[in-house]
Amino acid sequence: MQPVPYLFFNGTCAAAMTHYAEVFGTADRLVLMTLDAAPDEVRAQLPGVSGVMHAALPVGSGWIYASDDLGTEPSPAMAGCNIAVDLPDDAETRRVFDRLAEGGEVRMPLEPTFFAPLFGTLTDRFGTRWMVMTASPMPG
Repeated sequence: MQPVPYLFFNGTCAAAMTHYAEVFGTADRLVLMTLDAAPDEVRAQLPGVSGVMHAALPVGSGWIYASDDLGTEPSPAMAGCNIAVDLPDDAETRRVFDRLAEGGEVRMPLEPTFFAPLFGTLTDRFGTRWMVMTASPMPG
């Protein structure tokens, strides 16, 4: 069993997941299921609603799932949760951090820490919070 983060967006799921697929180099494996592809009986229950019902994106050995919030109230901004990614080297860490930070807000710039060669945090332009770091050997 492996936990999988499930992100909710307010109409920007396709754009966010497409961006993440480009950043992580997995665009050829991105799955986007829109409400338009749902059976008629499902669409009939959501008149006037459109968007992504489910998206799946492989990232490293894990996954990110997402959808647009198809409810009547918009989803609140994500708070208290981050997606953490360990990258193989400093160059890849900088590349991913910079791409995710485009149009977003850097909360902690990339810098060396006692637990990782590089570590930084940001909120991307879609409201997703990230912790980006260069992987370091785990003690033990």
